[in-house]
Amino acid sequence: METVYLAIPLAPLIGAIVVGLFGKTLGRSVSHWVAIAAVAVSTVLSFIVLREMLWGGGQPYNDTVYTWMVLGDLRFEVGFLIDRLTALMMVTVTSVSLMVHIYTIGYMHDDSGYQRFFSYINLFTFAMLMLVMANNFLQLFFGWEAVGLVSYLLIGFWYQKESAVFANLKAFLVNRVGDFGFLLGIAAVLMYFGSLDYQSVFQSAQASPDMTMSIWGDAEWSVITVACILLFIGAMGKSAQAPLHVWLPDSMEGPTPISALIHAATMVTAGIFMVARMSPLFELSETALSVVLVIGAFTAFFMGLIGLVQNDIKRVIAYSTLSQLGYMFVGLGASAYAAGIFHLMTHAFFKALLFLGSGAIIVALHHEQDMRRMGNLRKYLPITHITMLIGTLALIGTPFFSGYYSKDIIIEAVGHAHRAGATFAYWMVLLGVFVTALYSFRLYFMVFWGEERIDPHAKEHMSHLPRYVMPVMEWPLILLAIPSLVIAWFTAGPVLFGGYFGDAIFVAPANDTLAELAGHWHGPVAFGLHFWASPAFYLALAGFLTAWFLYIKQPGLLPAIQSRGRLLYEVLVRKYGFDWLWINLFGGVGRGLGRLLWRVGDVTLIDGLIVNGSARTVGRVAGVLRHLQSGYLFHYAFAMIIGLLVLLTIFIGQWRGWFA
Repeated sequence: METVYLAIPLAPLIGAIVVGLFGKTLGRSVSHWVAIAAVAVSTVLSFIVLREMLWGGGQPYNDTVYTWMVLGDLRFEVGFLIDRLTALMMVTVTSVSLMVHIYTIGYMHDDSGYQRFFSYINLFTFAMLMLVMANNFLQLFFGWEAVGLVSYLLIGFWYQKESAVFANLKAFLVNRVGDFGFLLGIAAVLMYFGSLDYQSVFQSAQASPDMTMSIWGDAEWSVITVACILLFIGAMGKSAQAPLHVWLPDSMEGPTPISALIHAATMVTAGIFMVARMSPLFELSETALSVVLVIGAFTAFFMGLIGLVQNDIKRVIAYSTLSQLGYMFVGLGASAYAAGIFHLMTHAFFKALLFLGSGAIIVALHHEQDMRRMGNLRKYLPITHITMLIGTLALIGTPFFSGYYSKDIIIEAVGHAHRAGATFAYWMVLLGVFVTALYSFRLYFMVFWGEERIDPHAKEHMSHLPRYVMPVMEWPLILLAIPSLVIAWFTAGPVLFGGYFGDAIFVAPANDTLAELAGHWHGPVAFGLHFWASPAFYLALAGFLTAWFLYIKQPGLLPAIQSRGRLLYEVLVRKYGFDWLWINLFGGVGRGLGRLLWRVGDVTLIDGLIVNGSARTVGRVAGVLRHLQSGYLFHYAFAMIIGLLVLLTIFIGQWRGWFA
């Protein structure tokens, strides 16, 4: 199996290199089939690994592939940890990535950077696989930074657009803030536990959970708490939790396929996976878990509210991603790691479906993204309509859809958690159900129902699309709609209550909220039929009915509601001021500090004193000395005589001192 493990990340890497270097020579058709074949190989092999873990009696694999450097007792290695958590993540990443690759044939059909895009998304898949397969912090950090780098390239893929350049720089810089905390967390782990290997660190932490450190003053801080919070700051950046969330909505400037890949299966789920992988550390710190719980709950509710006032179809779904990531962190913070990862998996399918569906609409309408210029599209795009309806129903947690099982379990788990911040988190995620249903069906009704507001030029463009474009985009939608509907029927029991993860995830017995809920699980059908006893169902229904009333039944009420709630509307449109805060406060302080250092350090010290100052000093000295070079022989003879007299004076003075 070692060869299989190695082939899974290397296949997309080889595809990225081949298409990136030789794409122009190979041509479009060959390039996209090379890239798709590479990811298809990884997908098939990932399913083989999952099958081996489930039914083949496969034991976790933890070994070194390559030793990069040895420094005393410290080893820097590339290695794989393949267990059931890894297998689930590999299957999720590769299968969603494969759908995105196929879809890209249609979406990017007339783009001049066609081959470059396929090379980038192959490379993105490789980076995420290296991250989830890592068995040590060094490789984790490599994958962490690699997905950040490729996301920078993909968000700014259309670099001719100023907004795209601004968006990728924003993503890169905000993630540097999170990554600074992440790097400090890894440094703390290395300093106090003496290793970068996961298993060694976990064993050392379990052996000395009360280890303390001094940061300032005489106060003693828990090493594990500090390390976990620093690692979580990295997760806040990658997985876009407030206040490090501001880059994610702007990442919509990239092509829609990469929006689906970033938001559904790769980059933003890296933080969720990392916290779950570090469960043996987080379970030793109630403080760190409470931080995860509260930050996730705040993001789940308040970022969802912003989606209510967005008119760009992709940005509505982007704020939905922020909210759903908050739900996942709430599950992790409540020690229901299996529920958080389960929601990650189900969300990957229906969120990729929603993004790719929005991309099909955008292409059909000649790159129109404003929902106010849509309406009644079910008439023109029936397959996109049905599949996006399935994705929407899954997202809001409709009974028997996949999202119902994963989201409701998180709500129940946090309701049973006995941890600081759990009550706040419970009400945030519960009220978030209403908000999710409202913005989701607002999008659905504005796009597919109501008055037709399509621009005539967009309608004409729709009729002139190449024949293959819509089918090649719609088949991935159909294939993603299937797991969005049914995957939880087969996986909810084993993953949530059947001990699927085994030793891959550690939960302290006192914190095991899912164990408390296991007695109420009687299968997916019984759980689905139990919706009538869940307040979440009624909140979702209320959100649906509110959206129907405001956008179908009485759309004329919207201006009056907006006028009366002008203050709240402005707060949401301005996104609570987070963008202003980052751009004007942090960005302004950074620019001001940069200008100060430039003037004092570069202009005054380096240029003024060292570089130009040295040159001026040499010039002045040379200006004096050049007068001594007159060219007359008697001047030089006179200088020699004076020099000789000075030497004789010194010598005679020393000679007299010897005999004194």
